Amino acid sequence: MPIIEMHLLAGRSTEAKGRAAQAITSAAAEALGVAPETVRILITEHAKDEFYVAGKAGRASDQLRAVESSGDE
Repeated sequence: MPIIEMHLLAGRSTEAKGRAAQAITSAAAEALGVAPETVRILITEHAKDEFYVAGKAGRASDQLRAVESSGDE
């Protein structure tokens, strides 16, 4: 029984998480040769201030924009 753990920043809809779970279930079942009914997915959501990239809170894409804009000055 595959158990897949996902960590996401909070804010995605139940529908979006469901679509991701369906796609991941299908991919895991196919790749591992198991029945989709045996695939378990655990989703843990984190607030933006609980997620760090390069020691700074927030999404990597937010930080990349901040670095790019600081180079413009």
